[in-house]
Amino acid sequence: MLPKDDDVLAAPSSVWNRAGAGPAPVADIDPSRVVTTDVYTYIGVVVEVLNEGLPRASWLIIGDKASRSFRQRLQLSYTLILFQSVLGLLMSIVFISAATMFAQGFVPIEVRAASIVYVRIGAFSALSSSLETAVATATRTLDQPDVSLVISCVKFAVNIILDLIIISRFHVGAFQPTVNMQGGIQLACNMTASIAGLCYFLYTNRTRKLESDASHERGDQHSTHPSLRALKVLARPGILTLTESAIRNALYLWLVSGIVALGSDYSNAWGVFNTIRWGLIMVPVQALEATSLTFIGHRWGEYRRRLGTTTRRPAPYYAEILAIIRPALISILVALSIEIPLCLFLAFLGARPFARYLSGSGTVARITAHMWQTIDWCHIFYALSTMMATVLLATRPRWYLYQSLASNLLYVLPWAIVCQVAHLNESDAWTYHSLVLGGSLVFSFFDIALFDAAWARRLRTGKMKLEVFRES
Repeated sequence: MLPKDDDVLAAPSSVWNRAGAGPAPVADIDPSRVVTTDVYTYIGVVVEVLNEGLPRASWLIIGDKASRSFRQRLQLSYTLILFQSVLGLLMSIVFISAATMFAQGFVPIEVRAASIVYVRIGAFSALSSSLETAVATATRTLDQPDVSLVISCVKFAVNIILDLIIISRFHVGAFQPTVNMQGGIQLACNMTASIAGLCYFLYTNRTRKLESDASHERGDQHSTHPSLRALKVLARPGILTLTESAIRNALYLWLVSGIVALGSDYSNAWGVFNTIRWGLIMVPVQALEATSLTFIGHRWGEYRRRLGTTTRRPAPYYAEILAIIRPALISILVALSIEIPLCLFLAFLGARPFARYLSGSGTVARITAHMWQTIDWCHIFYALSTMMATVLLATRPRWYLYQSLASNLLYVLPWAIVCQVAHLNESDAWTYHSLVLGGSLVFSFFDIALFDAAWARRLRTGKMKLEVFRES
């Protein structure tokens, strides 16, 4: 299954103007440089490996409120945020140092030389993204979704204000907006939102920690400071999710490098396609995924607490298993009620006009509409498989890794190799790319369904040995 992290939403923040076509734009930037803005997306894909390591392990560890006190969970959260921020800073430095090499792989040759500065600006999105993801994930597992709401609201408000005064057609001053200004705005929005979310999180939890101190919750005086011991607790399942993400995203970037090599029109269409896909289709799915992960993590922790520390091979009734996975089932129903009408609307009415509005190019809109109409139905399978995968991710990360390896090594990898050796051109490339992208979504659905069924069966029959992540 291909990338699904919120970081890929880091697409161009503005609608661009292309010569002689399209509706009235909100920005007037050199159309030849539009494809440069996809750099943010591809940096985001690399950073996604970092963001899907320890943060995705937090649903199982920090989300276990039945076995851990609030102070213990808070220490794990602070440790996660500090560690991810340090890694994000290091990754930003690496991107800056390798800007030329990165541009060679992910920027079309027509604008490659002029895109180096943009790559260096976008490099710091690794820091902002890692900080934002760590804060958002930790707070959701602590049942504080208001922090994520603050992050999104601040990002939206700052983005609107800066776009209007700097790169819109009605911007302040007589200067000509550039693509590098857009990159700076994107970075400013992300950093401001991340820091605002962190400050709000620290402020709200200071109050909760004082209340915990006053009530002596469970007689606990556990330190809340980040610690190496807490990092080790997160790292044990985090290594599994990190490995899964690294393999999946490596294959994706391998495919993207081939897409970029096909020229600006196809690359632009791919960027617009992803903007539609991640901006409209994936957002509700990922919101439901976070909700399902949170509640399954809570229920799994409660079930493990009832078992005690001696039972390692339980044999629960199917009714107990159903109670644990109920949030995923509810999320599936909600996702279908949203995704099916949305996919139908875009397929029959909205894909081409929307793509033309985003790109300002009739050629790019035509290619994008063809991309979307070819595999739109596959995203319904994506919604289903994402909710089903929350059962594995929030309870058994090792099984989550296994299902991803099965999907990527048995399906995506062979097709990725075909795409590299087939000498594709713009006229036939999508035939192959649609088989990789859409096919992987369908394959993953059946793959995850099989693993979920095996998970339930082994748990019911007492053949599953439960892992212990209690020490903190």
